[in-house]
Amino acid sequence: MEAAGEWALTFPALERLKFVAQLHGAGWLLLPDRPPLRIVAGDCCLIGRSAYTIASDPAVAPVEGAPLYADGNDLVHLGGDETVAIGGGIAFAPDAGGFLLDLLPPVMHISGTSPESTTIAAVLALLDRETSKDGLGQKLVAARLAEVLMIQAIRALASTQDMIGGWFGALAEPRLGRALRCFHGDIGRPWTVADLAAEAGMSRAAFSAAFTRQIGLPPLSYVRNWRLTRARAALASRHESIKRVAADIGYTSESAFGHAFRRHFGFAPRKSAG
Repeated sequence: MEAAGEWALTFPALERLKFVAQLHGAGWLLLPDRPPLRIVAGDCCLIGRSAYTIASDPAVAPVEGAPLYADGNDLVHLGGDETVAIGGGIAFAPDAGGFLLDLLPPVMHISGTSPESTTIAAVLALLDRETSKDGLGQKLVAARLAEVLMIQAIRALASTQDMIGGWFGALAEPRLGRALRCFHGDIGRPWTVADLAAEAGMSRAAFSAAFTRQIGLPPLSYVRNWRLTRARAALASRHESIKRVAADIGYTSESAFGHAFRRHFGFAPRKSAG
């Protein structure tokens, strides 16, 4: 987006993880029930399951932004180029992104002045160069750089607990992060709270309380939800047998897996596999 003067674009809530990065100038990011967030050149924001508005000033009445990007249009020009911003995101298969999006806050802001933003600044500079010219393969290069930008933003958020709470904060916290990485590295293991607490170097009670407070789910609820999310993705994308998928995520009984799957998603595993 290139803009000058007064402008404001609003976008609906979608089941996706969105990024907005400021290349030049400044603006405001507005989300429901949150104070306006000032964004300047070098800043990057990840937006979860929330509607949002970008504007030159919070007081400007917005217009719908999505129609401006219809029919493959990837550039909106609003009166000038005092402000230049780029956006993109990760889309999910139907009903596949809920687990992650439920664990994330509506918006995550990475300041261009933070130590974690060094690599992001380099990617933004490359994106700025690519989007300002019409060279061979420009769209392809810009799309790949946008993917790298998203990964670097997530790394920045996960690298320091002070930047954000929730799931990213748990990954950044040394003890909780160690337990999470052990579980995600071997989800088929018959994990108990005691096992996870031992990986974290904490007592069961202290680990369970800290985990629930940070992530918003008790440890074994998190374990179950992630396993079933992985199972649904495996059944939908690889068409593996229900028995094999159940075993891969730690269920020794196909019937127990089917019962847990139906209780969590509201339908049988074979519906995902079909």
